[in-house]
Amino acid sequence: MTAFELAVQDAAGVTVAAHVRADRIELATALALGGLTPSAGLIELAVASGIPVHVLVRPRAGGFAYDADDRALMTADVRAAIRAGAAGVVVGGLVQGRVDADLVRAARDAAEGREVTFHRAFDALGDRARAVDELAELGVTRVLTSGGASRAADALDELRALVRRADGAIQIMAGGGVDAGNAADVAATGVDAVHASAKRAVVDAVPVALGSGAGAGAVAYETADESAALAIRSALGRV
Repeated sequence: MTAFELAVQDAAGVTVAAHVRADRIELATALALGGLTPSAGLIELAVASGIPVHVLVRPRAGGFAYDADDRALMTADVRAAIRAGAAGVVVGGLVQGRVDADLVRAARDAAEGREVTFHRAFDALGDRARAVDELAELGVTRVLTSGGASRAADALDELRALVRRADGAIQIMAGGGVDAGNAADVAATGVDAVHASAKRAVVDAVPVALGSGAGAGAVAYETADESAALAIRSALGRV
C-alpha cells in the first residue's frame, strides 16, 4: 500500500495525523511560505505522538541557493532535530540549477543514519532523471516531487518515469495539490508515498495586525483538516 505522509505545521495538525493514522509526518511551520524549520517544542510534541516525524530544515522563504551562514544553520538544525528524536529530515538546495551536493552531504552526515528526504526544490531542476541518480548516490532516502507540475495529478507520466528511473534505489514520493479526488490516480503511478497537507482555513474572531508585510492584519490561518486528511487516507487504501 502507498504510504501517506501528512504535512503538519502545528500541534493541532499532529493530533490530526494521529487520528487519521498517517504513516509519517513532515513537520514544518509556515506552509503558506512553502514551509520553514519548526520550533524545538513542536518537534518534541510531534515525536511524542509516536508517528515517525521528518523535520523540514529550511531557514527562510524564497529560493534554494544558500550561503555559508544558511548552511551552518541548516546543519545545526538537522542535528537538533535528530537529538529531539526525529526519524528523518527534509532538506534541499540548488547551485546553478543543479543539486547542491555539498549541502546534501552535510545534512546526510548530520542526520547520523536517519532518513533524508530531498524536498520539492527537486521540481526546479531541469534534468530530474539525472538528479534521481545523483541523489541516490548521495544516500538520500527519498525525493518529494510533483513531477515538475503545480499539481502532482497533472504530471502522472513524469511520476511514472521517475519511479522507473529510481528502480528502487531511492524512493519517489508525490506531493503537490494531492486531495481525495486525485490521490488514487497519483498513487497508481507506482510512487512509494503520497504527501499532502489537507489544509483548511481558520478565521480568528478578533483581527490581529502584526508587521508591515502582505500578511499584516490577517484574520485567518491554516491548519490540517481531519476530514480531508481521512478522505485522502481512505482513497489510498483503495489503491
